[in-house]
Amino acid sequence: MDYSILLKAPLFSGMMLAEIMSVISITPYRIKKYKSGAMISQSGEPVNSFMMVINGIVKGEMVDFSGRVIKIEEIPTAGALASAFIFGNRNKFPVNVVAMTDTSLMIIERADFVKFLKSNDKLLTNFLDTISNRSQFLSEKIKFLNFKTIRGKLAQYILQAAEPDKSEIKIGMTQNDLAEYFGVARPSIARVISELETEGIIITKGKTLKILDKKRLTELTIE
Repeated sequence: MDYSILLKAPLFSGMMLAEIMSVISITPYRIKKYKSGAMISQSGEPVNSFMMVINGIVKGEMVDFSGRVIKIEEIPTAGALASAFIFGNRNKFPVNVVAMTDTSLMIIERADFVKFLKSNDKLLTNFLDTISNRSQFLSEKIKFLNFKTIRGKLAQYILQAAEPDKSEIKIGMTQNDLAEYFGVARPSIARVISELETEGIIITKGKTLKILDKKRLTELTIE
């Protein structure tokens, strides 16, 4: 394994490579590989280990009763899977985890992971930061999915990306990505963007989006 990859991991934030290699060298772990499109874990399966992507990209997704797939997030190299669900009484995967590319995971069994965290105060602090950030992300995601209309979802997405002091943003996702993220059909996203432009609320050029009427955009979030 290329240990330099771990320098990018939030779990090892603020640590030197030699320090990372030192704690890894005394920790039992295994590497598991998955082909692109492979199911890594299904919603409801127990989370018995710490898993980190050391090569490739995976995604978390939910499937509703109609069969519609809603992508929750992408997890790139150095990202951890279900870190907030390793411990607790209901430590099960909340979503399906699928390999988007050929992927390799570093896996540390839960008992070994506890010893691993105890071996270094920085590791423990980083892990607590990681699961706190994950809980906050999931809270925001739940709030976002509660918006009833596509216009409301898109308005909330734009306002969050813009923050209070910005009127222009770079859209990091394609319309296909946005459709998966919102759990809707791609033509619906294109239609709503066109509507908002026609109404003079936003204007887009390539991947750049400018907010023209922030007050009206904010009002859309209560639709």
